[in-house]
Amino acid sequence: MTKANYRKYILLFFILSAPFLSMAQSGTIRGSVFEKSSGQPVLYTNVYLQGTTYGAVTDVNGYFTISQIPKGNYYLMVSYMGFDTLRMAVEIKSSEVVNKKLFLKKASYELTGAVISAERQTALVDPTTSVVKVTTKSMNRLPTVGGQADLAQYLQVVPGVVFTGDQGGQLYIRGGTPVQNLVLLDGMIIYNPFHSIGLFSVFDADIISNADVYTGGFGAEYGGRISSVMDVSTRYGNPYRFGGKVDINTFGAKILIEGPLMKPKDPESGSITYVLSAKKSYIDKTSESIYNYVNDGNGLPFTFADFYGKLSFNGNNGNRADIFGFNFNDQVSYQTINNYEWHSYGGGMKFTVVPGQSPMLLSGHMSYSDYKIELHDGSNRPKSSEVGGFDMGLDFTYFLGKNRLVYGVEMKGFKTDYQFSNSLNRTIYQKESTTELAGYVTTRLLFGEKSFKKSNQDISRFIIVPGLRLHYYASLGDLSIEPRLAMKYNVNPNFRIKGAAGLYSQNIISTASDRDVVNLFYGYISGPDNLQKEFDGEELTHKLQKSTHLIIGFEYDISNYLTMNFEAYYKWFNQLTNMNKNKIFDDTPEYYDKPDALKKDFIIETGDAEGFDLSLKYQKKQIYVWAVYSLAFNHRYDGLMNYIPHFDRRHNANILVSYIFGKGKLWDANFRWNYGSGFPFTPTAGNYEILNFQDGIGSDYTTSNGDVGIVYGEINSKRLPDYHRLDFGIKRKFPLSKNTLLEISLSITNVYNRNNIFYIDRVTNQRIDQLPFMPSLGANFTF
Repeated sequence: MTKANYRKYILLFFILSAPFLSMAQSGTIRGSVFEKSSGQPVLYTNVYLQGTTYGAVTDVNGYFTISQIPKGNYYLMVSYMGFDTLRMAVEIKSSEVVNKKLFLKKASYELTGAVISAERQTALVDPTTSVVKVTTKSMNRLPTVGGQADLAQYLQVVPGVVFTGDQGGQLYIRGGTPVQNLVLLDGMIIYNPFHSIGLFSVFDADIISNADVYTGGFGAEYGGRISSVMDVSTRYGNPYRFGGKVDINTFGAKILIEGPLMKPKDPESGSITYVLSAKKSYIDKTSESIYNYVNDGNGLPFTFADFYGKLSFNGNNGNRADIFGFNFNDQVSYQTINNYEWHSYGGGMKFTVVPGQSPMLLSGHMSYSDYKIELHDGSNRPKSSEVGGFDMGLDFTYFLGKNRLVYGVEMKGFKTDYQFSNSLNRTIYQKESTTELAGYVTTRLLFGEKSFKKSNQDISRFIIVPGLRLHYYASLGDLSIEPRLAMKYNVNPNFRIKGAAGLYSQNIISTASDRDVVNLFYGYISGPDNLQKEFDGEELTHKLQKSTHLIIGFEYDISNYLTMNFEAYYKWFNQLTNMNKNKIFDDTPEYYDKPDALKKDFIIETGDAEGFDLSLKYQKKQIYVWAVYSLAFNHRYDGLMNYIPHFDRRHNANILVSYIFGKGKLWDANFRWNYGSGFPFTPTAGNYEILNFQDGIGSDYTTSNGDVGIVYGEINSKRLPDYHRLDFGIKRKFPLSKNTLLEISLSITNVYNRNNIFYIDRVTNQRIDQLPFMPSLGANFTF
């Protein structure tokens, strides 16, 4: 080895070891922040060393790590709206890790000055592009049907989200269909998070700790879907005492119980807790008397039941393990449908390990979930679908001062069992198992420190979060290389420019038709074999669905209480797989000369979605206002024609207002107004009789009774009338003791009784409207 090469290796060694030498000369402080009264973690609060630029924001578990701190004596500060500021003396020693378990007390009086919210603190250190963080508190700001807050009702206000109906509607996010939205509950995959009546989800709002809704541009830690992510985390039970909540209203009932199996012996020790939730609807019964005017006297034939349980083992230094399970059910008997039902169940575990003297975090999860749907419409044609499987993974997080490095591995395996027959009695059947393997790495880099004297803040001007995901689809033999990138430039503490981009892929597809506004039967299959070999004159190189996201926007804190958020987006769906509703021939040698468009079970499409979302959020003391406007364009191309999908809503606007008032702030009034331009639909050009010729050549067509066939017009060439609705709610709390509370609520859905069309039955030509004027009364008792 020459002297020149020797010097190069010595220089490279010092460069690579510099961060570790720095860590050896500094220390780390880490821990968790909790509410003293309930023992629940405090999410996204600011933890910092007074008089320095060293700090962190707690995560969804209340955990924080501040590393690479020079040795010395400091004051550790924790500030959070509604709580007293915590100030604690700490000593940092070289190469040592200080563990702290911090408890915040609720403020005994309201601060007169402005306190920087946790949401704004997070915005200064994370890109926060196309993500909305939802909590139980935020869900309770909406008019609640029957007094029960629900994530489904809140999501209808989120920028970029479109619901297609109150009855049987589906969720579409920035051009993505329901199957393209990844939904997680404590790490478990939930294939259908919404009940047939679109007012309720499967989640109990009272046990949701946090829900991150990514409408696009999500990071490398998520994969297997090409449009959006909804990551829901539940809280653990009260570690100090037994408690719960009972809720009864005109739509249904709910009960929640929680408590400790092992109480903490002191503030620093661990605990074992449980939380159980059960909710059941009886709207199908009450609608016969209370809401018998709905649906031309047919009431609301919906019923559902949801059960969830969780057991948590909480260690004394941030270590934690959770075991959980769920069972969700839904059933509808709706006019032209004899019976429609689905069942979902699953369970799993997740854990977090905090190593003794290392500024890192290890977490993992393992779960199984299953979803089965059946539809009986009187046609004697089978319609059923089942999808289920396991998901497991490990994640490693290294805290490097203000920066962090995250990487992980994931393995999924699922099976699909699908059977469907169209009006021509052509059956599509698939039963398949598949496995997916993935690895990812991402890092958050903050640099460009600058001090702003006017706001007395030191912030990093640049935030860059690059990432890479490698996703291997074993059954297809395809490896998808997916780079991701999110960035933010903090012009000053009040104005921030942001952007995100990424490549995404998925194997699982939906069997719903893009021709119908109503798709109650939403089946699932994995990447199909019976697929065309060419698209638009070019040979297909893979069977995956893929998309590209590009997002740019800004955040502007107009005042201490008013924030504007603007995002423009473009999603290019460069390959989609859709159900071939035009199939009339079997794919057999007999019909070799027929085009794929008439004999393949599935067809390839491309498409795009573009638009922008603008929101204004005002929050001051008891007043909360959130105004959202979205402009969206959606297009599809199937190789033969361009068309607009049925969920294309050009304009969508929401205004939400919540006001807490009265002595002791025991009254809460809120309203929400929603406007949406009309959805496109495919008109019916005519009808004809379909004869099955069951007796073969001996069938008498003059006396046989066939089915009604439909001649479709140009696909989605017409639009329904515009939609708008006003909802109102008012609640009154009655404190009975320190830990008991009675709450009475009154809510009105569709205050001015707008006749919003849902769809028109193609056979009977009957018009079906969305929900009319519907008051509901509820009461809940917390103990």
